[in-house]
Amino acid sequence: MALPRLRTVVLVSGAALLTRRALKRRIARSPLWPLPALPEPISGHSKRRATTVRKLLITGRTEVADGVVELRLEGPALPPWSPGAHLDLVLPSGLVRQYSLCGDPEDTGAYTVATRLVTDGRGGSREVHEQLQEGLEVEVRGPRNRFPLTEAPGYVFVVGGIGITPVLPMLRALAASGAEWRLLYGGRSRASMPFLEEIEKLGADGDRVTVVAQDEAGHPDVAAALADLAPGTAVYCCGPEPLMAAATAALPGGCTLHLERFSAATGGTAGSGEGSEAFEVQLRRSGRTVPVAAGQSVLAAVRAELPHVAYSCEQGFCGTCQQRVLEGEIDHRDELLTDDERGDSMLICVSRCRGGRLVLDL
Repeated sequence: MALPRLRTVVLVSGAALLTRRALKRRIARSPLWPLPALPEPISGHSKRRATTVRKLLITGRTEVADGVVELRLEGPALPPWSPGAHLDLVLPSGLVRQYSLCGDPEDTGAYTVATRLVTDGRGGSREVHEQLQEGLEVEVRGPRNRFPLTEAPGYVFVVGGIGITPVLPMLRALAASGAEWRLLYGGRSRASMPFLEEIEKLGADGDRVTVVAQDEAGHPDVAAALADLAPGTAVYCCGPEPLMAAATAALPGGCTLHLERFSAATGGTAGSGEGSEAFEVQLRRSGRTVPVAAGQSVLAAVRAELPHVAYSCEQGFCGTCQQRVLEGEIDHRDELLTDDERGDSMLICVSRCRGGRLVLDL
């Protein structure tokens, strides 16, 4: 009886070993087995993006101006960041919103963000103001930086309202280094302008800061602020679209302009305009093909099949919905991607296909 039992054990063990080896070989060919194998799988995200989701504790909540709340978010082993960076906040409802980091990069145990309540917005700021309180946890992604402080012989900042949040860490860094800089800071009223007291102190040496409250002096004169700049000056602008349009129009030759948008530059909707014909999108990993109607965004069509796909602004300026494109010609309609990124990725909330078919790494 012992010999047959031993033979059975050997056969079962041998079969299990062969099965494990075969499975390892299959997984080596495709890390997402049983989905199709792809070279350098990145799950639809640019290799430059920080996609890790972490939970942070809200340890501070302060009203820093009328209608503006600052949150301190603490957690262990936080990734470093540089001035101009932002976080994606995953709100309790599932909405994803981007908020600029306005604290100290040397504070490695916490991130600080601030947001203005927009009563007629899409609901994200209201959720932050009404639901995010001290003691609660919030999910974040990032940080990411599409508005970095570059080296230049001098700097001019043109800011409106809550647009001061990505600029404030830049001003601190420049003030500490002794660099040449000036700031034109506009807002509806002084009471509505966050961090105003700190900014005026930073610029007290040399009259670097010009504050223009609309209820006192009307709109800021952007053209005057940018007149006669030395070649090579870096101009940074963040605020309402009319302010950024004015900075773009007034930029002197030989200077560089850096823009940070909190809203889209145009009012067009996804799928609108010339060249908005229907096409197909193949989702390579999922093995599905979805039709995109003439008036429909790729995002809407894809989320009907894959509801987990992240998105936020739906207007082509935040980058949350960026996906890798494996095949097909892209009709880029976004406000954000660099030329390098446009070679193999797209923002599926607004961009479309030049032709009949796109293949996404989803």
